[in-house]
Amino acid sequence: MDFKAQFKQQLLGQPTDFTQMALKLFRYQAEHNVVYKEYVNNLNVEPDQINSLAQIPFLPIEFFKQQKVATGTFEPEVTFLSSGTTQQTRSKHYVADLQWYNQVTRYIFEHFYGPLEQYVVLALLPSYLEQGGSSLVAMVDFFIKQTGQTEEGFYLHNHSQLLQSIASAKARGKRVLLIGVSYALLDWAEELNGNYSFEGVTIMETGGMKGRHREMVREELHSYLKQGFGVDAIHSEYGMTELLSQGYSKGEGIFYPGQTMQILLRDLNDPFDIGSHHRSGGINVIDLANIDSCAFIETKDIGRFKEDGTFEVLGRFDNSDIRGCNLLIA
Repeated sequence: MDFKAQFKQQLLGQPTDFTQMALKLFRYQAEHNVVYKEYVNNLNVEPDQINSLAQIPFLPIEFFKQQKVATGTFEPEVTFLSSGTTQQTRSKHYVADLQWYNQVTRYIFEHFYGPLEQYVVLALLPSYLEQGGSSLVAMVDFFIKQTGQTEEGFYLHNHSQLLQSIASAKARGKRVLLIGVSYALLDWAEELNGNYSFEGVTIMETGGMKGRHREMVREELHSYLKQGFGVDAIHSEYGMTELLSQGYSKGEGIFYPGQTMQILLRDLNDPFDIGSHHRSGGINVIDLANIDSCAFIETKDIGRFKEDGTFEVLGRFDNSDIRGCNLLIA
């Protein structure tokens, strides 16, 4: 069994030491990922001398826009593209094994929310569907297929049919997950104005106004959504094109990282000052599922740690290049 196959088996198998697995994957990618190897070498880092997570070099996420970030040689089964305008360069994530992505996303989702077979999954993701290449659409499409539901999964602007699907699912005793981009959920919430009961429906926003609404802080957005849909909490998903793993929030914007990922914070002014001494700062992600690209990514998000290991997303370093499925501006 080669390194990648063995690592995958171990990652989703019995509980393991995250730090040791991360260090093992770091040394492997520092040798077999051409872009990451050059980056590590230019920093004069000796992989064998790295003994803690905070010492690992994190690849700036911008590299995914200009370089082919890949570990080893493979023909990608699918290429995920970040969202963006026609004037923006979209990030590309070359995925060697779509089945592995599906396996990871299901593993993480069911850890937080239970078996997919219990659900009807409905998606209001018009901009992602229109642009194509979305990892979020791929994940939701896989989830929909796993539920065995008879209801249509994806919707653009046909809200009346969406309401019928929710009623149908609830009548069959199914749990309902409505996942949507922020602006589309906000449009519908304003249209509904609290005149329909969404009791028992999990409303999950994925961020992103896409220029359709003014940017809002999370508290304001969630307040509008809770009022419009008549629910007590708005759930959120933290993920991005360059990752294979996700984090989830069940309310108040407090995220729990998936079992295959860990969040570290870096100093806002010094990207190489990383560690647990930071309570807020730039978000660095270790995504152990990212075996075929790069598992160590320096994002453009700004976050804050909570004492229990959860985290919040506060905003971005550069608001001029809003992309991805996790963006709320603070």
